[in-house]
Amino acid sequence: MLRQANRILTAAVLCAALSLLGVTQAQAADKQQFRIAWSIYVGWMPWGYAKDSGIVDKWADKYDIGIDVVQINDYIESINQYTAGAFDGCTMTNMDALTIPAAGGVDSTALIVGDFSDGNDAILLKDREKLTQIKGLPVNLVELSVSHYLLARGLASVGLSERDIQVVNTSDADIVGAYQSPDVQAVVTWNPQKNEILKQPDTYNVFDSADIPGEIIDLLVVNTETLKANPALGKALTGAWYETMAIMAEDSERGRAARAAMARAAGTDAVGYQAQLETTRMFYEPAAAAAFARAPKLGETMDYVRGFSFEHGLLGEGAPSPDVIGIALADGRVLGDAGNLKLRFDAAYMQMAADGEL
Repeated sequence: MLRQANRILTAAVLCAALSLLGVTQAQAADKQQFRIAWSIYVGWMPWGYAKDSGIVDKWADKYDIGIDVVQINDYIESINQYTAGAFDGCTMTNMDALTIPAAGGVDSTALIVGDFSDGNDAILLKDREKLTQIKGLPVNLVELSVSHYLLARGLASVGLSERDIQVVNTSDADIVGAYQSPDVQAVVTWNPQKNEILKQPDTYNVFDSADIPGEIIDLLVVNTETLKANPALGKALTGAWYETMAIMAEDSERGRAARAAMARAAGTDAVGYQAQLETTRMFYEPAAAAAFARAPKLGETMDYVRGFSFEHGLLGEGAPSPDVIGIALADGRVLGDAGNLKLRFDAAYMQMAADGEL
């Protein structure tokens, strides 16, 4: 567990350093410029399009603020930079929001529920067609990410455990190249890497997120203190997102052009990007996203996620139980320590978009 403890310890030290530098709520209130990080993934490509098309600037101007949307090539690095205070918000999954910023002491709010993976994340085997054949193999994945979570869920479904395999930590930026090696027989990854690897001969998808629908959720997470002090940031980001969603969903020349731009940025073509969208449950309508955030199922999912995270030492060194970190749900319930809330699901801004109040 040394790698896990080091990552969490680093986040905690960085947060402590920021406190010593005097990053206070009063200073957050004075902010006019904000930075948001995102990385390549089918459900997050709209952020790149929203920036390049001027939609982000339009909504930022409406609220008299500036928002810089920055692409980071390495997913985990983007979250680490957010946790360290380099960004005010970042795209990430529900599990990673808990195990990196929340576990590192950064109070964060899931502002936008963009989608959930419905087949975009998968366990892929070389020359083997059944998940049971993974037994005894090294498995390349981004350790302690949702890929690791998916692997654990898949193994349990066939009566195996992590004792039956060997995890090999591999960056998402390197995993396609790693698969070319004859020594690599099993990987767990997400799109677009997943579909690239599936182009290789004798490669099989043996378990994917469609087998656990609604559990791997893709979010835009923002610093809670910053959001509370600057509600304009939440309104501008939410407004920009749903304007982009409306364009993206259109069966029109404009919609096709937007999806084509996202495809190019993702390193694929329109057909390839559409294939990724087909395994992604996008919430194009804000009302649907808000309803998903408030549904009891989210609490069940996060309870399962925090259990996995605790078992893997991801909630902090010496954490006594999964309750060590408080998770505030959009339906008003709290999982864990209500006195140590570090991850919050808030449907308020999505509901504002649904009600035409932005």
